[in-house]
Amino acid sequence: MNMNRREALKSVVLMMGGTMVGATAILTGCSPEKQIEGLNFSPDDITFLDELGDTIIPETDTPGAKAAGIGAFMVMMVKDTYDAEQQQTFVDGLNKIRSEFKASKGVDFVEASAEDRLAYLNGSYEEYKTSQNREPQVINMLRDLTVLGYFTSEIGATQALNYVEVPGRYDGCIDLKPGDRAYAI
Repeated sequence: MNMNRREALKSVVLMMGGTMVGATAILTGCSPEKQIEGLNFSPDDITFLDELGDTIIPETDTPGAKAAGIGAFMVMMVKDTYDAEQQQTFVDGLNKIRSEFKASKGVDFVEASAEDRLAYLNGSYEEYKTSQNREPQVINMLRDLTVLGYFTSEIGATQALNYVEVPGRYDGCIDLKPGDRAYAI
């Protein structure tokens, strides 16, 4: 059975949960027909997205999502690959996070402690999972975009992932002895 690159990528997306909104656009290389005209994000929006991404993938012994420029990546993906409905869901979700967080904590998300941010996002995700109304939620979009953007960035690919150019040392061919079995993968 032959599988082309597009089919392989679709399989990987499905295998990884298939929750990434915009996956069809990414895989087909096309932008959706209907998008919000003039959709713009301010520098404050990008800072907010950087902090959201850094809450999902924080700095440890490797740089976090903010260092990878995740906010700008999310903006590019939402503007280029999401359709109008997905874009509106994303914008509405960000506004909801901002207002609910400030109402509950008395401070903007960007100014809050990392613990408060994480507790809020985890609570929102748990609420979504137990809800009967399973509409697309911005928490899933943020998670998917953060993971995609971080691990495809230079920082994520070179510092967070362990790249091994050649798996092991090559010492030439190894002769099989009688009784050894060779397995093809």
